[in-house]
Amino acid sequence: MKILVCISHVPDTTSKINFTENDTKFDTNGVQFVINPNDEFGLTRAMWFKEKQGATVDIINVGGPETEPTLRKALAIGADTAIRINTEALDGFQVAKELSAVAKEGNYDLIIAGRESIDYNGGMVPGMLASLLGASFVNTCIGLEVDGDTATAVREIDGGKETVTAKLPLVVGGQKGIVEESDLRIPNMRGIMMARKKPLEVKEPQGASTETSAVSFEKPAPKGDVKLISPDNLDELIDLLHNEAKAI
Repeated sequence: MKILVCISHVPDTTSKINFTENDTKFDTNGVQFVINPNDEFGLTRAMWFKEKQGATVDIINVGGPETEPTLRKALAIGADTAIRINTEALDGFQVAKELSAVAKEGNYDLIIAGRESIDYNGGMVPGMLASLLGASFVNTCIGLEVDGDTATAVREIDGGKETVTAKLPLVVGGQKGIVEESDLRIPNMRGIMMARKKPLEVKEPQGASTETSAVSFEKPAPKGDVKLISPDNLDELIDLLHNEAKAI
C-alpha cells in the first residue's frame, strides 16, 4: 500500500502573531513553525500502517525552502520520502491542484491530510483533493483500518460517530482520534540522523491559479480589565453580572 501524507507548515500555537503591510501579510519574524497537529495525527496513523502492513509512506508539502525543516521532522518520525512543491501556498484550491498533480503521478492508495490547518482553518484541501482525483473521501476521521482494497473509517458527526466503508483510493481528512495524543512520536537522535539521508524531492509547481485572496487580517479585540469582587459583596457581583456582563 502506498500512502501519501499531506504536511502543512504552521505556526506554533504559542507564537506571537503579527501582521505587516497594513495587516495584509503574516509576519513570520520570530515565529516557530511546526507540523500541523491534524497532519501529525494522520502521519502517526500512516506509520502504524507502515509497521503493521508494510506500507510505504511519502509526505508532501506545498511551500518554499523554509518548510523543509518541518518535512525533515516528519521524515525523522519515520516517513520514507518527502516531496516539496516549490511554490507558496496561497489558497485551498491552488494547494489542492498542486497536490493532485503529484498524487496522480504517484498512484497512491491512501492519502491522509489533516481535517484543517491551524493557521487559516480553511478545511478545504482534503475534499477538493479527493474531487480532483475522483477518489472516495472521508472527513473528520477518527478511526481508520485498511483490509485489501477496502478501508473502514470512523468519522465524527454531530452527537456521535459514523462508521463507513470505502474502496481505495481514498482521501482522509484526519484529526485527533485517528490516533491519540499519547501515540504521537517524538523523533529520537537515530531518526533525526536517518532523516538527513532520506530523499527530499523538490518539484516545480503546475502553476495552479488561486480562487481566493486574503484582503486583510485583524487580531481579536484585547481582553478587558479584570474586576475583583470581594466574596462578601454579592450584591455588587450580581449587579455587574446582570448590568455589565449581561450574563444573568
